[in-house]
Amino acid sequence: MITRITVLLLAALSMTTYTIPEAQAQKKPGKLQIFILAGQSNMEGKGSAETMNRQIADPQKRMRFQHLKNGDQWVERDDVWIDYLGNRGQRYGKLTMGYGISQKDSQKLFGPELGFGWAMGDLLDDDILIIKTAWGGKSLDRDFRSPSRGIPASIDEVVKGQQKRKPELTKEEYEKGYGHFYRLMMQEVKLVLGDLQTYAPEYQNQGYEIAGFVWFQGWNDQYAPTSVADYEENMAGFIRDIRKDLKRPDLPVVIGAMGHQGANQKGKIRQIADAQAAVAEQKEFQDSVTTIRTADYWDTEAESAFKTHWADQKNRDIEKWRNFGNDRPYHYLGSPVFFYNVGVAFAEAMYPMLSK
Repeated sequence: MITRITVLLLAALSMTTYTIPEAQAQKKPGKLQIFILAGQSNMEGKGSAETMNRQIADPQKRMRFQHLKNGDQWVERDDVWIDYLGNRGQRYGKLTMGYGISQKDSQKLFGPELGFGWAMGDLLDDDILIIKTAWGGKSLDRDFRSPSRGIPASIDEVVKGQQKRKPELTKEEYEKGYGHFYRLMMQEVKLVLGDLQTYAPEYQNQGYEIAGFVWFQGWNDQYAPTSVADYEENMAGFIRDIRKDLKRPDLPVVIGAMGHQGANQKGKIRQIADAQAAVAEQKEFQDSVTTIRTADYWDTEAESAFKTHWADQKNRDIEKWRNFGNDRPYHYLGSPVFFYNVGVAFAEAMYPMLSK
């Protein structure tokens, strides 16, 4: 059962001051709420646990993340589980730190799932299962292309470009890659739904609901001949197809628009972000699709530290840089502030659509 959020809880979920209640509320045995999170490397997650530890140790910043740790241990949610399929195989368990692109049993990195799961876990009475499918370096134009979009008219041009690097490549071989990761995503969802007691061990056959879908992707669509111009309609077709395949014609969808460059977005990055925003404005999606401009969450403090303590090789100071991030700008600098706050923002955007 979904409960209404109070004004006070909304305030508690703000992007800079979010904290959990002193004790997690006892859950009622309503339907298991299932959320699917999908995309490419930044949905996989590049948020740095090392940097988050430093933030927690900083008296001026600890309020943002201190609920995630109990002493030296990362807290596990008893009411939120996650299954993650990505470049390094499948992992599943209770939601906690470490469900980024880290190696199995490593807790070095995390993605939007952490903030999303914590926020949504506090917003809903029901138990939650997150199914995350994300692979680095994948486009919507080809890799996640949904069935209704077919093969693009630009296929011949694309293949010619690929053959410059791989002369033996055939058009038929290349076509097989269209929609490959869409199909893997759907296969993983089907696998998990068929064995819920493995992936959500407290599940008691009370039924489940595929409650919502979150999409965070865009970078690789800068490179195909028509992928920028086609992005809006590729995304619209993608939403229609996942709703059909999941048998949820009104499935709530949150799109995380590309946020690279923050307030200074330009060129193809801005064009894709604008296309992602435009999808939610299409008449058929206005009440069930929301776009979050993740540029609003760009970590300017980490950007400044990157330029001063990393990019400037003569004065590079890795220790100082690690206080803010651990990666390149295309991975949002590995900023825990960005990845956690964006996850919370996705949950806040999703929640009002659930009651509708």
